[in-house]
Amino acid sequence: MFDFDLYIYPVPRQPANDVMPGKAYEGEGVDRVNGRGRERGGGRKGAGGGRKGEVSSFAFKTIKDRLPVILSKIADTVYRSKVKVKEENGEDGLEDLKAIVGSISKLRNEVQTNKPVIPLVDDRSDTPVWNRYLTEVTERDQAPPKWFVSPWLYVECYMYRRIQEAVEKCKLLQKYDVFEDQKKKALMDSQDAVEVLFTYLKTIIHKVPSASEDDITEYVTEFIQISLWGNKCDLSISASQENAQTESILDQLHHLAPNILIDNTQQVLKRLREGLDVNQDISIVLDNAGFELITDLCLAELLLACGFTTVIRFHGKAMPWFVSDVTMRDFMWTLETLSESGHEEMKYFGNLWKNRLTDGSWIINCHDFWTLPFDYSLMKNYAPDLHKLLSSSLITFFKGDLNYRKLVGDLSWNTTVKFETSLRGFHPNPVCALRTCKADVVVGLQEGQADEVKVKDDSWMVNGNWAIISYCGKVQPN
Repeated sequence: MFDFDLYIYPVPRQPANDVMPGKAYEGEGVDRVNGRGRERGGGRKGAGGGRKGEVSSFAFKTIKDRLPVILSKIADTVYRSKVKVKEENGEDGLEDLKAIVGSISKLRNEVQTNKPVIPLVDDRSDTPVWNRYLTEVTERDQAPPKWFVSPWLYVECYMYRRIQEAVEKCKLLQKYDVFEDQKKKALMDSQDAVEVLFTYLKTIIHKVPSASEDDITEYVTEFIQISLWGNKCDLSISASQENAQTESILDQLHHLAPNILIDNTQQVLKRLREGLDVNQDISIVLDNAGFELITDLCLAELLLACGFTTVIRFHGKAMPWFVSDVTMRDFMWTLETLSESGHEEMKYFGNLWKNRLTDGSWIINCHDFWTLPFDYSLMKNYAPDLHKLLSSSLITFFKGDLNYRKLVGDLSWNTTVKFETSLRGFHPNPVCALRTCKADVVVGLQEGQADEVKVKDDSWMVNGNWAIISYCGKVQPN
């Protein structure tokens, strides 16, 4: 049975040792972000209960404005593929395509008119989990969730799951990815930046065997920041518009460095050095395909070259998700595309990385939990196998905004609350969040730091121009 006290009800700021999953708390609350603002603590009304919230909130604007634009873009993109689909799948494929467009148009209307959330009707293995949760929420609140008054994390995840439902119901197009063309274009339009980055990576890797400890620190710090700022390339934040990397990210690092609000790189390095004496893999929970994935692969290659691990375990999405998130097919297509490139360095790393998948030094997993609506403090309850897998890693890097929101529960924490506290008991192994800020939830800042940044940039929490490298070394046994 789902624990509503944790997921829906506000969670107070408590000392980290006291904040555990599955427990309700008394006292000062944090806000649960929802479509009409943020619900503030105390009551038992949960999603949609309490005050209505503020229509000026980022969550409300996302539901009201950005999500309908994304859905319109999807419907248009799908429709424009009709000639290709008909050529490859005939009339039945075209009928499937029409059904997908119709379902997405219906979903767009439901969002815009604040209709109740409805059960899923496809045959995916996760469907009972989604529907059971919907039933429990509806019974508790005596009304189903709605788009503008329910927790933002839930309804946004639900929207992408409904998109997948439209595909799952097809006769022929059950493997169709409605975001595929955009993801591929994002990489192809970034080729010049990719080639520059690969050339630099190859140079650094050749230096590693004779590098000093200070040199290694410099290399790893630089590639952590490259992976960090690669997260600016996010099609879901740009409302599914084009978002390629057209300039060399290396030229931007010095300029972007002052915008890293939290930099726990030294703690990350200390943990990585512990890997020199143990045999543990390193996990990277991926975010976006395209250029960001390239930056993550470069970081992974450097970590191997430095001897911090012999195995990198990547975690992708089990279905197309949040427009540009990496699926297994995206990952494999990226390596294949690199290996077939006419650019020398792209071809080199494409072939190298395909071989890494073969020899086991790279592993890619796509667990269903990453595309459920639950925050990560519930992983042990809903996906104990995944929790155990992460527990075997030296460190897990969580990339991007959605992973960050799920790490901290998508709660409106005071910005000075410790990162460890915000994890609420999620400590399978040391974790590092690499995230450019694209949603109005941030923890771990110094007193007064948020006010200082706001003077410089009023939209600092949501425009992707500011970033954090947050680390928590606490480990809680299974």
